[in-house]
Amino acid sequence: MEAKKPVYKRVWFWIVIAVVVVAIAGGAAGGGGTQEKTADIAPADSASSSAASSTSATEEAAVKEEPEVPTEYTSALKKAQSYSDTMHMSKAGLYDQLTSEYGEQFSAEAAQYAVDNVNADWNANALAKAKSYQDTMSMSPEAIRDQLMSEYGEQFTQEEADYAVANL
Repeated sequence: MEAKKPVYKRVWFWIVIAVVVVAIAGGAAGGGGTQEKTADIAPADSASSSAASSTSATEEAAVKEEPEVPTEYTSALKKAQSYSDTMHMSKAGLYDQLTSEYGEQFSAEAAQYAVDNVNADWNANALAKAKSYQDTMSMSPEAIRDQLMSEYGEQFTQEEADYAVANL
């Protein structure tokens, strides 16, 4: 009779571990938890209720001031605001995330509307990213500047990256 392999030496065990790790990483990096989805589908009448108080005042103002704005555009704006507030993304990074086939898949027009109307301080976003790189990866100021401006990195402008490095 053949001895059984320990669980950690079985193929199915490692497949399960890989799936769990990918799911956790996707949930952490992708945004879009159940709380966010609940806020997105809340009825418009509940805007005055306490349950809708999680929506920022700027988002509500943008939606109320422009009732002719398509739903896709307002959804893109809400996502853009969320990404800017939580992940401190650049304008170009936001646009790419909103239009990406691996991201939010909004139309180019909706993404541009969102980027043009999001309430964001791009210098503050660049500074927050720079501090994160400095704290977690111990990068030099020049390496941080390169990462902030890289087309494969954060895609901040030269001025935003300069501001961030100067204020570290």
